Amino acid sequence: MAIGVLDSANLNGGQKLAVKYFTAAVALFVAQILFGILAGLQYLMPEFLYNVLDFNVNRMVHINAMIVWMLFGFIGAVYWLIEDEAGIEVVGLKLGNLAFWLFTSAVTVVVVVYLFIQTGPGTDTTRWLINEGREYIEAPRWADIGIVVCMLIFFYNAAATFMKGRWSGISGVLVLDLVALAGLYLAGMFYVTNISVDQYWWWWVIHLWVEATWEVLVGCIMAWGLMKTLGARRKIVTTWLYIEVALMFGSGILGLGHHYFWIGTPEYWFSIGGFFSALEPIPLVAMVVHAVYDSGVHRFKNANHPALAWLIAHAFGNFFGAGVWGFMHTLPQINLYTHGTQWTSSHGHLAFFGAYATINIAVFYLAIQKWRGNVWMAGGLADNGWKWKWSLALLNIGVVGMTMALLIAGYEQSFIERAVGGSTWSGYFAAQTNPWFMQGMWWRQLFGWVTAAGVVLLVWDLVTIGRGETRAAEMPEVEAPEPGGAAATAGA
Repeated sequence: MAIGVLDSANLNGGQKLAVKYFTAAVALFVAQILFGILAGLQYLMPEFLYNVLDFNVNRMVHINAMIVWMLFGFIGAVYWLIEDEAGIEVVGLKLGNLAFWLFTSAVTVVVVVYLFIQTGPGTDTTRWLINEGREYIEAPRWADIGIVVCMLIFFYNAAATFMKGRWSGISGVLVLDLVALAGLYLAGMFYVTNISVDQYWWWWVIHLWVEATWEVLVGCIMAWGLMKTLGARRKIVTTWLYIEVALMFGSGILGLGHHYFWIGTPEYWFSIGGFFSALEPIPLVAMVVHAVYDSGVHRFKNANHPALAWLIAHAFGNFFGAGVWGFMHTLPQINLYTHGTQWTSSHGHLAFFGAYATINIAVFYLAIQKWRGNVWMAGGLADNGWKWKWSLALLNIGVVGMTMALLIAGYEQSFIERAVGGSTWSGYFAAQTNPWFMQGMWWRQLFGWVTAAGVVLLVWDLVTIGRGETRAAEMPEVEAPEPGGAAATAGA
């Protein structure tokens, strides 16, 4: 095994497929940031690129690139870890590779259509081929079907591999979650004439697909990641994963209620949703805290500082972004004034970055380490690890800065537009031109550039970290599940 050199011979079949997903994810991450900056500029200068690359198109690509790159990262993370967990090669790997190329080709076509064909009447033909016209899930119907097919292939690869190999508590949760990952997306693929009912099912994709299936998927990846970086005991991460599943599918479904009031459903959903939507991130934080404490007690070592740093960033980013920031504006008495303002965008930026982007970046670093032959990626790197440290700092400072700037703008909207203006058009325009609002949006743009600088450093570091390093890492010992579910030390 060559140390410090990217060599595919260091990877198993699933990991080679995962590298393809990671590469596409990083490219889409860069695209997300680029189109986000363009959309932010157009918010401040509406004439910028008018009739060339309009705001609605930039915003659409920004949001959809975010969703797809995170999904690519999650799928790659599972393929990266699945063979180690199951103890055998991925079943149906050729089909999995085919699904990757189909998925990537479909995404490319959809983005090109987004950029060049977004004018004209909306008909059944355009719904199938151009744009479904539903915010956040604008992809045409053929692409929707393709996503579900790719998710079903992904499910088959995982389920068949674990059925043929060995099961564990984590793999059991993962396989069940993949059923929901494909199934919940179907809720956004039909229309009904009643707008409240239609919006009800739309929210099941927009919120529950992300808050339930994605959070559980992230919990599985986090459990594996803690075992890989710290040698955390399997029973600790599995216990907290079970607790997360219980809270996620209970509180996640009920937590959707803070949207329901606004689409014409009974008022009691307001209070139910406001309370339960705050519970979901708690088990992930507990899993990390417990695992780190346990590693200290048992003197475990870590050979991948960037990955561990991003795992910890994920735990607390998820807690504050999804939990605290979500709870802060979903309480009924507050949401009455904040719903649909930049306050919501503040929550969205911190939650998506803290809950999902961070865990993907952690796995990227795990992948680079193995790809370079389990190279040393802890203290004492040749360049002192400045690139990963600065990218970690800039990305977090940038996102937190945008979050606070949008919070200020949203607070101003809530006061002037909602409390004073009474949710009228005149109140809306008064809020949009208020100096506090404009200052908040300018600060959002500034911190957007800080975030972009962090992404550039991140990509640079992923390409170069460990290159030329001759020291092999002392990898933590990972417990393998015994037949019957108990955990035994690998190799015992």
